[in-house]
Amino acid sequence: MPASGVVLRWGRSAYETDDDLALEAAAAERVGLRYVTAPESPEPPPLDGVDVLLVTSRVRVTASVLARFPGDLVLTTTSGWDHIDVAAALGRRVTVGRCPTARRDAVVEQALYSLLHLLRRQPAFDAAARRGHWARSELPALDPKGVRGEEVLVVGHGVIGSRMTEVLLALGARVLGVDPAGVSPGATAVDLEEGLQRALAVTLHCALVPGTRGLLDARRLALLRRDAVVVNTARGELVDVVAAAGRVREGALRGYASDVFPQEPWPDLAALAAIDGVLVTPHSAGFTRDLGVRVAADVALALEARAAGRPLPYTVSGEG
Repeated sequence: MPASGVVLRWGRSAYETDDDLALEAAAAERVGLRYVTAPESPEPPPLDGVDVLLVTSRVRVTASVLARFPGDLVLTTTSGWDHIDVAAALGRRVTVGRCPTARRDAVVEQALYSLLHLLRRQPAFDAAARRGHWARSELPALDPKGVRGEEVLVVGHGVIGSRMTEVLLALGARVLGVDPAGVSPGATAVDLEEGLQRALAVTLHCALVPGTRGLLDARRLALLRRDAVVVNTARGELVDVVAAAGRVREGALRGYASDVFPQEPWPDLAALAAIDGVLVTPHSAGFTRDLGVRVAADVALALEARAAGRPLPYTVSGEG
């Protein structure tokens, strides 16, 4: 098919190889689009004649950028979209698409690992072993727990949260759900504060929008059971990191795992990670060695849907 439009790939993530971008270029060419690239920059490259703007999370697609964009689709290679002015895009009749399935399973694996690692008291066992201490006699006091038969709160039931729910249900957990758009099959919808008071574990999979910024502040963290754990693999601004870590240090919360932070890298990283019961990873939950290939597959699906006049698999409505 002869090229009749342009996809501009603005920015490139460190994990992406030339071969990964070649897969995207081939997908564009199959639907009659020419694929061009531009490096990450504070100011946008020339946008004249660009039909699809393809960006990473490090590129800010502001209202001023959109004012120069003549095309109809902004597509981010990520699951989140807080780097895009969605309201400005929709106001200009520009669709905003995203690529959530590329990282979905890796994020679910990381969230589940973190949740079980903390519930099972693995940090305490690791610390004891490093001291040369066999902690078997301390099992009753440490009280390691699992999820079977326990209530686990999943906040956000989109692509990742719905898969997390499936996995937890398969392990025998009773899933409580919070999402204004509706919860996954098998989950019981609850009010957020009720869920926080009931759940043994809380895992966050919601977007960062005005209604979720500071979702777990000091007041809401205080609602949690002392034996509960909190896992955040979504967005750093959802949780008051200092308050959560403080509750773990004081023994008012069993554990807190965070892959994302309001400021990255987190300025007090070593001090935070030194707290028993705090698990820190460097915004790595979504990474797999084939991530670039997975992203290219999501990009291809979006471009194919656009070419066929179908709704994109994953779009952003701007609500919330």
